[in-house]
Amino acid sequence: MLKAKDLINQSVEELEGQYEDTCREIFELINELRVSRKLEKPHELKEKKKDRARLLTVLRQKKNQGSA
Repeated sequence: MLKAKDLINQSVEELEGQYEDTCREIFELINELRVSRKLEKPHELKEKKKDRARLLTVLRQKKNQGSA
């Protein structure tokens, strides 16, 4: 699980890379769910979605600080 405090110290490029990786992982988990109708670790999908939201929040904050 990602922590917002750790994310704040990272650059925008690093955050965007992590965001892409997280989206890819979510996509793979959803595909696995559709194919097998069951996930080995169902909580993982929920965690990844929350991580993606944290990443987007920090990214938007950083971009708004840069334009302000």
